[in-house]
Formats: sequence, structure tokens, C-alpha cells
Amino acid sequence: MPAMPEIDLNVDAGESFGAWRMGDDAALFAEVSSANLACGFHAGDPGTIRASLALAIEAGVAVGAHPGLPDLVGFGRRPLTQTPQQVRDDTLYQLGAMSAFVRAAGVTLHHLKPHGALNTAVAESSDEHADAIVAAVREFDPDLPIIAIAGSRLHCAAQRAAHAVVAEGFPDRGYAPDGSLAKRGTDGALIHDPDEAAARAVRMAVNGTVEALDGTVVDVQPGSLCIHGDNPNSVPTAKAIRAALEHAGVTIRAF
Repeated sequence: MPAMPEIDLNVDAGESFGAWRMGDDAALFAEVSSANLACGFHAGDPGTIRASLALAIEAGVAVGAHPGLPDLVGFGRRPLTQTPQQVRDDTLYQLGAMSAFVRAAGVTLHHLKPHGALNTAVAESSDEHADAIVAAVREFDPDLPIIAIAGSRLHCAAQRAAHAVVAEGFPDRGYAPDGSLAKRGTDGALIHDPDEAAARAVRMAVNGTVEALDGTVVDVQPGSLCIHGDNPNSVPTAKAIRAALEHAGVTIRAF
């Protein structure tokens, strides 16, 4: 009898800053199995990290670090010119910040996943910057898994280093034919319909594929699926995805 499929469902969270509120962490944590918490560079601040971490622990959600570019104004989604060493140092710094709160709370850091323009750079354009993130994680903890876009440069960099890596799929994002994420601002780059995102999530989890914007079938084979917490429909999307996965017999569990 074939084993029932399993998938991790992760959410980008802890992205408020000061008086600025972003996302509904408590509602999202009820639907997912792991969370990527902002570390203070693209979003998040010490109070937000502590509060979001407490909500994640209460919900039984595994907690990962979500380092980004040092760009609060641009929410880490604007490309910045950084050397590989700067990326390595910034990643290690943010891991340290998140680790301090995780340790104080008496839990264990579960993984690392880059955010925004940093993630795009290490996915599509720079092997050197991808290697820098892997090096920083290995300096911090050689056993800490990395979540990386399936088939990306970061995914390959982790594999070259024989470092634990989990391929990630995005049911709420459109795909280009080459397997990269469609650029934000282009038609179809964001999936706003929760039911459409849910159907894509089931296809990724069960078949390991997703349909690109031009109809090309892209092989992703994800171990984790991401929901973006800053999407206005993030909560209904998370609910629809979880319900559809469970209806399809997929177990949702942190990897």
C-alpha cells in the first residue's frame, strides 16, 4: 500500500514593525505547520519577534529564521547591491538574533528561509551569494535545514555542500516556464483566489508539479509549501489550502 503523502505548510510571519501591523499571525499559525519569522532587517523588531514566537509556540508551529535585506522601507523586496561576504555576515547576524529569542523561549530553531529580494537573488542570479547563505548557516549550525525554492541556485548550493535542504513550492504565486517565480507586478504573479491556490497546493503535494503562466508543466517536488502572510487573502487562502490538502489525504506536518 503506497504511503500517504506528507507536506510542510509554512508561512512568512512576524513581519510587523513598531506601530506598523502586517498579517494575522495567530490566525495563520492555526493552519500551518511551520513559520518563518522576520529577524529585524526587512521587518520585525524585538517585541514583534517575541510576540510572534510566543504565538507560534502556543500553536505548536515549528519556528524558522527568515533573514532579509536591510531594507525596512522597501520590506526587503528591493534589490540591493551586497557582496557575498555582506550577505554571509547579515545572515549570520539575523540567525543570532532569532536564536536568542528561540533559546530564551526554550524551543529549538527549526530552519532558515531567505526573504524577498535576497531569496530572489540566491534563487536566480548569484551562486556566490547562495554559497554565502549556506556558509553562514553552516557556521551557525551545520544541521539547520534550509528551505529553498525548488531547483534554485540556493537549493543547488546546499546540495553541493551536502547540507540539509527542503525544496519549496508556492501555491499563491505564479511560475515562469523555467520554474522561477513570476516577477511581482506581472499578470498572474500573485494568486488571489483561495480555491485556485488550494488546487495548486494539492497538485504540488500529490503530483509534484505546477502549471506555469504559459501552460508549461514545471516539476517542483516540494517538501514545503509557502503561504505569504502579507497577502490580504492570506488567512482564507491558508484555510482553503489546508482543507484541500487534508481532503486529498495529505498529512500536514513540519519536515
